[in-house]
Amino acid sequence: MSTAFFPYQLYLVISQADCMGKNFLTVAEQAILGGVDLIQLREKNDNTELFLRKAQQLIEITHKYNIPLIINDCVEVAEKVNAAGIHVGNNDTPPTQLRQRPHLQDKMIGYSVEYLAQLKNEQAAVSDYLGISPVFKTRTKTDTVTEWGLEGITKIRQLTEKPLVAIGSIHLENAKAVINAGADCLAVVSAICSAADPQKAAYELKNEILK
Repeated sequence: MSTAFFPYQLYLVISQADCMGKNFLTVAEQAILGGVDLIQLREKNDNTELFLRKAQQLIEITHKYNIPLIINDCVEVAEKVNAAGIHVGNNDTPPTQLRQRPHLQDKMIGYSVEYLAQLKNEQAAVSDYLGISPVFKTRTKTDTVTEWGLEGITKIRQLTEKPLVAIGSIHLENAKAVINAGADCLAVVSAICSAADPQKAAYELKNEILK
């Protein structure tokens, strides 16, 4: 998959908890208005029923603005809301299995890369984009293996033509450096979800990418 089919540059990963008391639906809409191109709903601690309810609410907003909604890990939720795609890591349902499910065959599949060896495996091969996680250590995800850094992004860029989505403590001050290192898209959590003004935060990040 070339970046022509992955035109997204600013990717919001959102959960209610990360919004620091603000309603996640309000934050999502403000982020879209600020320039977010793609949203992933990640609710690792919710049961399926609650996750589904949140996804149903969020997809009304993403549809309104024609923004793709990605579901983190939960196949049932992704299928029931007819999400644009699903994102998985090493401990989740493998992309090869997801591709066999009728409702997901033509959906976007993202796959988190924590080891260089993963670039050569079958899971990466069938995925539409690779999540480089984390670029820098982050408090929102503590079970990661490799802190890639800018050098890691550059090395991965040399080894694959897949679109690369960088995530992990990315903010206004390092956003351009991450893009220059080889990332196609920046995924952020706190930089937007925790911001006093999510729309402004998204706008500033997007403009930094476009410089």
